[in-house]
Parts: sequence; C-alpha cells; structure tokens
Amino acid sequence: MNEGHMDNPLIILTGPTAAGKTKLSIALAKAIGGEIISADSMQVYRHMDIGSAKIQPDEMQGIRHYLVDILEPTEEFNIVLFQKYAKQAIEEIYAKGKIPILVGGTGFYIQSVLYDIDFQESGEDTTLRAELEQLAREKGADFLHEMLRRCDPRAAQEIHANNIKRVIRALEYHRQTGARISDHNAAEREKNPAYDARYFVLTDQRQRLYQNIEKRVDKMVDAGLVEEVKRLVEMGCRRDSTAMQGLGYKEIISYLAGDIPLEEAIYTIKRDTRHFAKRQLTWFRRERGVIWIEKDKFAYDDEKMLHYMINNLPQCGSSAAQQ
Repeated sequence: MNEGHMDNPLIILTGPTAAGKTKLSIALAKAIGGEIISADSMQVYRHMDIGSAKIQPDEMQGIRHYLVDILEPTEEFNIVLFQKYAKQAIEEIYAKGKIPILVGGTGFYIQSVLYDIDFQESGEDTTLRAELEQLAREKGADFLHEMLRRCDPRAAQEIHANNIKRVIRALEYHRQTGARISDHNAAEREKNPAYDARYFVLTDQRQRLYQNIEKRVDKMVDAGLVEEVKRLVEMGCRRDSTAMQGLGYKEIISYLAGDIPLEEAIYTIKRDTRHFAKRQLTWFRRERGVIWIEKDKFAYDDEKMLHYMINNLPQCGSSAAQQ
C-alpha cells in the first residue's frame, strides 16, 4: 500500500459474509469522521432487506451510507456501475472533509475502486451476447462455464458457473480481443492503488464463521425471507433478473416455483453461503497489502479491534485517534 499522507485516503473493511463487518464499520466511522460506501451487489436494491442482510436506518447511528437502496430490483447492476457510483461517493465524502470507508464482501468490487480498474472493452457485440445467452438457456450454466474453462482456465477458476453474466463477459472479451480476461485483470491488479488505502479483512475461525452463517440464514427465514421474495416476484422480478441471482433469492424462487421443498432451499442457501465465504477468503488472501483482523486473536473484543485499525491508519495520531 502507498505510504504517506492522507490527501487521498480510503479505508477498506471487508471479510467473509457473517464476520461482523457492519458493527465494526460504524464504530470506525464514528471514531475517525468517516462515511460508509457499501461494496455489496445486493444492498443497492430497494425492497431486498432480509436476504441481503441490509443495514437498516436505525442501525446506522447517524453515519451516512452510500450505495444502499439506490435501485429498483428490476434494474441492472454490475461492476462498471458500482465503480462509477463508488467513485462519485468518494468525491462527495472528500468534499465534506470526511474519510470514505468502503465496506462489504465483494472483493472484485473493492478491487475495481482501489486500483481504478479499466473496464473498457471492444465495441459491444449484441449478437454474440445474445448467442451466448441462448446457449446458457438451452444447455445450462455449466456448459457455458466449460467453454470458458477451455479458453481461459484461470477466469473459470475465479468466476462461479452460476454467475452467467460474468462468464458471458469473459467469453465475449476473449472472442473480441483474442486475449484472456484473466490476464487483463491480473495486469490491472498490478497497478498501484489509486488511493492512500488501508485494506482490513475481518475474519473468524472457520467453524464459528459457518455457525454464524447457519444462524443468520435461520434468522432470515424467521424474519420473512419467503414473503420478501414473493413480493419481489409480484413486482416483476424474474428468475433471471440480476437482483435474483443473490444467495437466498434464487433458492427461494425455486421453492416458490415448486421446483424444490423449502427445507432443501434453506439447506442450499446455507451450503452455498459457506462455499461463498470460503471463496471470499481465498480472494482476500491473494490481495496485496491486506491487514488481517482475526477476531479470536482479539478475544472478540470490539474495542481492541477498533483501536488496532486506528493505529494502522496513516497519521493515526491525528483526529483519527482522538476518542
């Protein structure tokens, strides 16, 4: 990470799902005069509160949150839009003399802002995209993923088969340029950070993390996840809508369609969320300059974790530490 002054500061607080990022991020924002930008692909959507584990206004403790509840669930959202909105939010926060804190578990989203990744592609080929979408419908996500594995094994390893939009984008990139999107992304990752950043990863022992995930899913179901998805379907969300690709939503849609019993949907959400947390940790281990906050090493003491973060900020003797 860049050393030096805080002219261009950015704090990142990430980690696997159910690690407890929300609570710690608010404490940090209050301590250093920060505002929070959500790095989450589902919390941007209105009416999707339960399945996205979205922070509610009464939990924000007066801290402004950006990129929460900004789109209808029928609208498209992708990494290019995220990067655009996040950069706008960062500038708005700087204009107030505050510090932006990027919080969430979507590693690629964080990377897109930290390294100001260039997503310029060759001219959009709608014919090719339509052809690949048709293939996905006819032969399934795994068939498309296998196509990607043959032309770009590393991208296939990084992109889950169910993320059809990203698989298609990687295939498009290869067809249009003859190059691999994984090589392009690796080159972009080698760029110097665009900010004077501190990149914190909050995590826990795997078994505790998995227990928290299971409890969280049970709470979501008890809080009305099925009813939330029913309302979204009534609003016009289809199974293939971007908003419905999130963990918890696509499984409940399958239950509502009569494809699987509720017990199987809940089991699948828990299993796939555990797998997702594992993939998140793999991603963060690959990132440069990460500062790990392992909760068990702090005896699960929030104050100790907060002070550790503050002491790792540039100019930590300034207003950041005055509390």
